[in-house]
Amino acid sequence: MVNETLLVAEEQQFELLIDALVNNEYGVCDNFFTPEEINGLRENLQAYHQDGLMYPAGVGRNFDYQKNAEIRGDVIYWINENSKNPLEALFIAKIERFIAYLNATCYTGINDFEFHYAYYEPNSFYKRHLDQFKSNRGRRYSMVLYLNENWQQEDGGSLSLYIGDDTLSVYPMGGRLVFFKSDETEHEVHAAPDRPRISIAGWLKRS
Repeated sequence: MVNETLLVAEEQQFELLIDALVNNEYGVCDNFFTPEEINGLRENLQAYHQDGLMYPAGVGRNFDYQKNAEIRGDVIYWINENSKNPLEALFIAKIERFIAYLNATCYTGINDFEFHYAYYEPNSFYKRHLDQFKSNRGRRYSMVLYLNENWQQEDGGSLSLYIGDDTLSVYPMGGRLVFFKSDETEHEVHAAPDRPRISIAGWLKRS
């Protein structure tokens, strides 16, 4: 149960993201989850990685891993929307509240979502791309939540967003959430030379 005070603060976060998307084509919200919640999600990711449960992500629907490695270098673990893990259940519940708010205020018709943990080894990257498949246009909005701890500017690993003639750089600070349109905003994950770069990434979808 989320109390009324927290819901008011949460709606302010939602408004910030939506207003920025409408006006700037992308939104950024720091401290989207509390530091304690980010720590718990980070521990989940680290446990999955240590247990060998994360695997290379694919590019498109038909891919081979050799070609894939030239484009992206992360390994992932999908989050079950019915997860019994307390931190994952908390994460999913807030995403569902955001979807309800987005649908109520913007009539977007979002009715599905998918999210995964992402772990980038040092020097791994994801080249410039769109998140929407040409053969399946269900993905409408992309979201990235950073789980990095004590990240410094010199660590690298920034996210570039290509909007019109501009290239915008987003620093992957823990607790920061980025929100943009899957079918419009090309983006790129840059390598961090000396540290793993970790996050939760996913999409709000309409079937």
